[in-house]
Amino acid sequence: MSAIEVRFGKSFHPDAQTAVYELAAQTSGIDPDFLIFFCSPKYDLPALGKAIKAVFDCPAIGCTTAGEILGSAGYIEGSIVCAAISSGKLAARLFFIKDLRAFANDQAPLEKLPGVDRKRSFALFLIDGLSMLEEPVVARINQTLKGVPLIGASAADGLSFEHAYVYHDGAFHQNAAMLAIVETSLPFLPLHIQHFEPTEKRFVITAADPLTRTVTEINGLPAVGEYARAVGMSIDTLGAEIFTAHPVMLKVGGKYHVRTIKNANPDGSLSFFCAIDSGIVLTVAKPSGSPTENLENNLNEIRKTIPNPALIFGSDCMHRRLEMQRDGNIGEANSILSHYPFIGFSTYGEQFYGVHVNYTLTALVLGNEM
Repeated sequence: MSAIEVRFGKSFHPDAQTAVYELAAQTSGIDPDFLIFFCSPKYDLPALGKAIKAVFDCPAIGCTTAGEILGSAGYIEGSIVCAAISSGKLAARLFFIKDLRAFANDQAPLEKLPGVDRKRSFALFLIDGLSMLEEPVVARINQTLKGVPLIGASAADGLSFEHAYVYHDGAFHQNAAMLAIVETSLPFLPLHIQHFEPTEKRFVITAADPLTRTVTEINGLPAVGEYARAVGMSIDTLGAEIFTAHPVMLKVGGKYHVRTIKNANPDGSLSFFCAIDSGIVLTVAKPSGSPTENLENNLNEIRKTIPNPALIFGSDCMHRRLEMQRDGNIGEANSILSHYPFIGFSTYGEQFYGVHVNYTLTALVLGNEM
């Protein structure tokens, strides 16, 4: 008998209750100990939350997306996907942060984690991706976890950027986050995937507001002009395609992490998807292969450590999906994922331990017994 059973489900049915019943039918045959789900923001979320709580009698985490991902289906949209997990060698404890602003300002406590075996535990984290509070929140949680691997994702709202929701106890919430501490004797592996590398082009942020993620000056000059000069483009060509082709990188703890520009503003400033502080040095990035090559190589590498993966929880930046759609590589990515027990979604940002990043896939691979 397997030490872990994972059943996957998906539904495109527009009615929330019917969609949840379809998930239940596809995951039947096990008594789940933990449920992970991701859903399109187009659903009737109050009805969906009530249905999930009524049908799945177990701890559950989930959120809205900029597109759903399931190994058997690949990159899809307008659906709800789930993984129902049953294992006597796994226990999940949930922690709800109902007010991110208070928590980020140290005005709301995070429950202490007594008795957690840090060598046999990992954390899954979901946060409102429009809160612009990922950095202080994940840093505080990571400090509390004291070395427990944390894999996180910023809930999304398609490409609307209006309302992103995190699920807790039968309802969906804004300005909130969910943390699942999972303790297990099964093998697991945290993973950080990006297909960019640093170039020799660097610049210094000389004026910025990290709270609004706005950079007004680079090298003492208007940010838009200096960025355009650094990437060899004219200001009037700057837009989403240029920003995704030429992101920047920040070196943290000896490793480079991607920071993506959201838009150029009329006042000459740049808005980012991550907080940027004055005084930091950013490096212009260049591709080191395609997202699909990057995905396949890293997933193949996983099997050297965990030859029999039972579940891969993946937080994949929406920019990776958009790049693959632009280049016509979604079919190739779907073919790669079809060989793996993958569940995830396209996000507004990703977290890895205490760092909030962009244009990245962060993942937690959970294996069966070796």
